[in-house]
Amino acid sequence: MQIPAERLQQITHRFAELEARMASGQLEGEAYVQASRDYAELEPVAKIAAEVTAMREEIAGLTEMLADPEMKAMAEEELATLKKRLPQAEHELSLAMLPKDEADQRPAMLEIRAGTGGDEAALFAGDLYRMYEKFAAEQGWTVEPVSMNASDAGGFKEIVANVKGAGVFAKLKWESGVHRVQRVPVTESGGRIHTSAATVAVLPEPTEVDVQINDNDLKIDIYRASGAGGQHVNTTDSAVRITHLPTGLVVIQQDERSQHKNRAKAMQVLRARLYEKMREEAQGEEAEARRAMVGSGDRSERIRTYNFPQGRVTDHRIGLTLHKLDEVLAGQALGEIVDALTAEDEAKRLAAMEA
Repeated sequence: MQIPAERLQQITHRFAELEARMASGQLEGEAYVQASRDYAELEPVAKIAAEVTAMREEIAGLTEMLADPEMKAMAEEELATLKKRLPQAEHELSLAMLPKDEADQRPAMLEIRAGTGGDEAALFAGDLYRMYEKFAAEQGWTVEPVSMNASDAGGFKEIVANVKGAGVFAKLKWESGVHRVQRVPVTESGGRIHTSAATVAVLPEPTEVDVQINDNDLKIDIYRASGAGGQHVNTTDSAVRITHLPTGLVVIQQDERSQHKNRAKAMQVLRARLYEKMREEAQGEEAEARRAMVGSGDRSERIRTYNFPQGRVTDHRIGLTLHKLDEVLAGQALGEIVDALTAEDEAKRLAAMEA
């Protein structure tokens, strides 16, 4: 995609204006914070725009030199090099100019729930959680469980965790949807392959400023915890169920001995779900178009299959198959799938800009 020279000039002038404002020392408080954000966002774009402008000017100068017999050979050689580099630089500029999702750099809340398949689905949910833990370690992120409901056979009926680090949501957002596994369960004596599923939801983590919750909109129930969880279970009224009355969203938290801690964690989960709901409503038609590109991120949409007998993982949204099942589950090759999904999304958005 060739960016018009006028657009490059606009980027350069805008960046110069921001630099001057930042250097003036006249900005304070929120104005300074906003200018800093704008500067940080525009700086990489302005840098590539300057490189593209310089290349185009150099090509124009070298083209004029072709008329000089003494300079022609040298000019042709340099022109060939520049004409190879320019399209790549213009492509990088196009990518840099794509609208950014402001949530991309945020931490995320990861929710995994066992779907169809009973104990085997819960075991698979556990496999997925460990896959994300290992992928997070590769990225230098940290994973902190918020709540979990373990199954009798191991694994999880449900687990919610916070993933913190740089660019967490940008990479994990592609994981939302139904993950399907095909394998012979350890409980299967006849060697038959079973199909089970688990649902994954990845929500950007909001701040209290993003989502302000009115206490009058909450119905809070305190009750005695039940199920696996140690000696304290069924001895104290520490479990918390919070219902957000305007939306009907319900969050239950019973992992901690302390009612206060359970309430704090439940509010954290509720805030993330409300923030995602707000984002979807705000994006409107844009969100619909985005979902059509690389899957909806909806929990009911099957996005990926992990086939153990054939040792392969297939992402159905882009038709990508990797015969690296063990490496994907170990978190090492998951990045290949994430990168492919990101590239597909960028290509579709670039095509939409050019249309």
